[in-house]
Amino acid sequence: MNDTAVARLVAAVKRYGSLTALDAVDLAVRPGELLAVLGPNGAGKSSSIGLLLGLIRPDAGRAELFGLDPQRIEARRRIGVMLQSANLPATLRVGELLRLTMSYYPNPRGFDETTALAGVADLLLRPYGKLSGGQQRRVQFALALCGRPELLFLDEPTVGMDIDARQKLWAAMRRLVDEGCAVVLTTHYLEEAEALAQRVVVLGQGRVLSEGSVDELRKRVALTRIRCLCDLDADAVAAWAEVASATRQGGRLQIATARAETVVRRLLDADPALAELEVQRAGLAEAFTELTRDPAATQEAA
Repeated sequence: MNDTAVARLVAAVKRYGSLTALDAVDLAVRPGELLAVLGPNGAGKSSSIGLLLGLIRPDAGRAELFGLDPQRIEARRRIGVMLQSANLPATLRVGELLRLTMSYYPNPRGFDETTALAGVADLLLRPYGKLSGGQQRRVQFALALCGRPELLFLDEPTVGMDIDARQKLWAAMRRLVDEGCAVVLTTHYLEEAEALAQRVVVLGQGRVLSEGSVDELRKRVALTRIRCLCDLDADAVAAWAEVASATRQGGRLQIATARAETVVRRLLDADPALAELEVQRAGLAEAFTELTRDPAATQEAA
């Protein structure tokens, strides 16, 4: 993969009064990759995107878009943006909105190709203000990609969408990446990042806590999930030294442990009738929880 960044934060600092939203953050977006930026509320995701888009300015460090100031029109014409909220004229029909937006770009994607890729062909004659929330998100996605961007910013793109619309948008995002478009995705749906991202950056308290592929982040969390049908008491199993947690859900015992082999042997010894045993390594959700855990809170709990 080409290591030349299409967008970059270098030691970026952003403060809002006494609050430091970003504290010397380094972040790079590479050509043709889907980068997921994750973090709890207040982690600095929105400020990072705002700096890269030129919507806000850093108090220290710098932000670059294609090597330029993000506020330069030459850089902005090469991106597409889908933010969490959009103020679009409610009375304009979807087709009118799309043609108007396409007119702003020197080499837009074809109209029919855009509507098919974004899944809005059935909405073209309808006023934007009469659409449901999920339908409006599909239209916003169409507007973001119609300019044939080299870099696409998607901020919580599938909020309000049903499962079918979400899957179609995922397929469209994969196609864009295959075409060489870089995508920056912020999402609270960890399964979305797990399914799509080639690289993940986890932010917390204004700093980069971790960076790498989904598999690399998983490996930093030693926990393994065990599920089984057995008669053992969950509280008793939770007290085992090798077990991080044990709960009963839907009739099944669910265990988190860093020593799966030892726990499985002990379960089989304790309950010979044990059945439907499943062992699975930690997913991105577990990795995210561990990486963003507040150290101070953990120490107080201990």
